[in-house]
Amino acid sequence: MFPPKYAFTLLIPFRNLFLSPKKLIQRLDISGGQNILEIGPGPGYFSSHVAKKLESGRLVLIDIQQEMLDMSKKRLDKKGITNVDYKLTDGYCLDLESNLFDRVFMVTVLGEVDNKDTYLKEIYRVLKEGGILSISELVGDPDKISVEDLKSLVAKYGFTVFQVFGNKYNYTINFRKITEK
Repeated sequence: MFPPKYAFTLLIPFRNLFLSPKKLIQRLDISGGQNILEIGPGPGYFSSHVAKKLESGRLVLIDIQQEMLDMSKKRLDKKGITNVDYKLTDGYCLDLESNLFDRVFMVTVLGEVDNKDTYLKEIYRVLKEGGILSISELVGDPDKISVEDLKSLVAKYGFTVFQVFGNKYNYTINFRKITEK
């Protein structure tokens, strides 16, 4: 879990060398009316950019740390962004409606999650049919998951690899929710 007192380091523009908000938005293929879930937004580095792309859609931020949600809200409020909801989670249940989201994304988060099985099952549940789970991992993250390990892990929960961007050091993998049978 990333300590909130160091959250300011997650806002340094140097991060753009590894994954810029613009590049992430392209990889997510966002359209204006989608509902998007960001898991582990930290202080909201990507959140404001994603929310601005959603003309009539909503962005929901969930985190296990209230301090991170408070920082995100403060940053987005300051920018006048109002199409965002903030939700504290216990890390075991997403406590969100099923089949609600077109996209779920996380950047350097899954490696920090102790109960990956629960998260992936819950993500599957809250994604719409054909929805996209987008996971980005970046060089320098001590909890980084390798490309092959991530593909293997996520495939067990009803997802198939849809797109792969980047390289083994900095990558985004988009997984599509497989239609329930």
